[in-house]
Amino acid sequence: MKSRLLFLGPPGAGKGTQAKLLCENQGLIHLSTGDLLRAEVNAQSPLGKEAALIMNKGELVSDEIVLSIVQKRLSADAKSGWLLDGFPRNLIQAQSLQQLLENVSQPIQAVLLIELDDETLIKRLLSRGRSDDTQEVIRHRLEVYREKTAPLVDFYQSLGILVKIQGEGDVKDVALTIRSALGLVM
Repeated sequence: MKSRLLFLGPPGAGKGTQAKLLCENQGLIHLSTGDLLRAEVNAQSPLGKEAALIMNKGELVSDEIVLSIVQKRLSADAKSGWLLDGFPRNLIQAQSLQQLLENVSQPIQAVLLIELDDETLIKRLLSRGRSDDTQEVIRHRLEVYREKTAPLVDFYQSLGILVKIQGEGDVKDVALTIRSALGLVM
């Protein structure tokens, strides 16, 4: 069983939903960088205080801080397996993450890319009913995602660990597709 996983996919592809299901099913730790950052801020750790100063200004937390938080969590209790969601978002982050994970002897075993066509993504995102989810905003987010993520797909494909998952269908069907792609018993 591959137990060190990374999820990639456009907004609305169901990464969070599928990550939660897979982690519950396989006993993996779900490492959502957003959740990890919020936990550090709430704990008022030195990293959390540093992140809070940046976040309170509405700025993005640096790669170094995010990597430090991920490393801290991996060192603490993630030896049994983990699924990283929400990071990396660009090639520099991916390369830094790869180096960090090799340094702690926990390299990524599989990168799952959940793919969906734009119309399905837009429909899903509009159905969430969030005020910032207009069709124009969603299309822009998809463009930004593709621009930033295309190099990640190539990077992980070159490492031989990219697994493409068709994200069409209901939650259960996609979960079965993911488990099958990972060689897990149905």
